[in-house]
Amino acid sequence: MGQVALTAAGPSTLLDVADLDVYLSAGRGTVPILAGISLQIPRGSITGVFGESGCGKTTLAQALLGVLPAKYHVRGSVRLDGRELLALPERELESVRGALVSLILQDPLLSLNPVLRAGDQIAEVLRAHERPAATRDVDSLLEMAGLAGRPAIRRAYPHQLSGGERQRVAIAQALACHPALIVADEPFSALDTTLAADLTALFVGLRDRSGASFLLISHSPGVLARAADQVLVMERGRIVEIGEPRQVFHRPAHPYTAGLLRDLPRLPARGDGSIHAG
Repeated sequence: MGQVALTAAGPSTLLDVADLDVYLSAGRGTVPILAGISLQIPRGSITGVFGESGCGKTTLAQALLGVLPAKYHVRGSVRLDGRELLALPERELESVRGALVSLILQDPLLSLNPVLRAGDQIAEVLRAHERPAATRDVDSLLEMAGLAGRPAIRRAYPHQLSGGERQRVAIAQALACHPALIVADEPFSALDTTLAADLTALFVGLRDRSGASFLLISHSPGVLARAADQVLVMERGRIVEIGEPRQVFHRPAHPYTAGLLRDLPRLPARGDGSIHAG
């Protein structure tokens, strides 16, 4: 399949990525990790990224936020609300991360400090960006993340919380400064099916209420079918297919997508037929 066609970026486009390449230094040469990645995320939308392990999904997330290790080299264009992120020095990028774009990791224990209470960690994000950090502000964020009326969560340490509660605290951190874009890297993969469904619904609700956009990386077609407005399929560091979930998961245009879906179980999705779950 040739180059995936994209529409031109316009006023409704929040994130515009063009010809993004990522190379890894290896000895005296380089190894390509991502090649020619181009995508647009509309304002107030959820864009899903689907592909098998090792296809470059996490590298893409880290490249967008400028948090790849020094041995990786990035070129191309990443424009967030018209602002070129790849041209920003690290000091300016630090002010962008968390305030304009935030990241939710697969394992919340990697983003939560084990010796700080959950509420204090959310307050730290607010203070880092010179926002109010009163208890009411923390409680409001916990409520947005689906932890309303549970003050014990604010006082708990990460190890005292369940996996689902920890992930919701991490979501509250990501929401702290009301960023325009939230990048979520496999946020549900460590959770059981019921918790994953609940958090998927939470993302959709946050999109609808706040107008934030999400880049949702997942190996589960069921999650993406329920949440995403559009889906990108990645293979070996390239985007090979873009479309609405119904088209991508029911009538895939690329043989790689069809191959990934072929042997997965099928579950009902939003009353519009069955969909592979993953």
